[in-house]
Amino acid sequence: MLTKWRKGKSTGDLVFDVFLVLMCLVLFLVIAYPMYFIVIASISDSNMVSRGLVTLFPKNISFYGFSKIFEDSRIWIGYKNTLIYTLGGTAVNLLFTLPAAFALSRSEFKPRKLLMFLFTFTMFFNGGLIPTYLLYKQVNLIDSAWVFIIPSAVNVYNLIIARSFFESSIPDSLYEAAQLDGCSYFKFFIKIALPLSKAVISVIGLYYLVQHWNDFFTGLIYVRDYDKQPLQIVLRDILLSNQASAGGAGSLGDGYGQQFADQIKYGAIIVSTLPILVIYPFMQKYFDKGVMIGAMKG
Repeated sequence: MLTKWRKGKSTGDLVFDVFLVLMCLVLFLVIAYPMYFIVIASISDSNMVSRGLVTLFPKNISFYGFSKIFEDSRIWIGYKNTLIYTLGGTAVNLLFTLPAAFALSRSEFKPRKLLMFLFTFTMFFNGGLIPTYLLYKQVNLIDSAWVFIIPSAVNVYNLIIARSFFESSIPDSLYEAAQLDGCSYFKFFIKIALPLSKAVISVIGLYYLVQHWNDFFTGLIYVRDYDKQPLQIVLRDILLSNQASAGGAGSLGDGYGQQFADQIKYGAIIVSTLPILVIYPFMQKYFDKGVMIGAMKG
């Protein structure tokens, strides 16, 4: 295999290939090691972690942090709420974003430039926190599950990605051919454009999924009913309550209590990110193809 790799390559090419492989390995370690460290730190003695004694393997393994997180009934309420907000919100996002992007990609749709300007304007200017809160209160979105879904129904960045895909990958000649067979715009969008758009649907779907899963600010500002709080707020409260108990535990506050508070901190990071890390490999093939949509044409 090594001989086949070296065949037909000059010494300079071989040196460059070796340098490229080493560079990729370094980049991989830079990205992967922090994630690995969080995993081993979540089950290691925090005193050893703080002293730099935990580098490659966990020491004094304990799963107390995870048991403390999962024995709290609030965690399951948060998971349930976040799953509802994430799946429901992503479905609503795609339902509004894809038709809007398709309409804005059609050259015969005359108001598209004006509408695109108005959409883009909202990326740079907004009403501010207080006016937004008053508006949500007026339309009864405060303390409602819909506050996680309706205000973020369309993300302009994702709308631009989808519009660029439809412009560059769905030729006008395809619609003209379908039109000769009596196909309407709506039928063309449902039966032809969408089946050809798996890549862009996966990309913006993943973007929306991560956006809803990590939504911390909405629950913090607009929701007071704890039964409707997302996972991120629940994990924050568990973390803060354990840090407070560790800090106020007298002599235990600097040792035993702090040890488990740190384990809970690292465990909360894993609990909040693991579902997204599990989903990503199954969508990677579409993501790799769709992330460069609209970047080049021809």
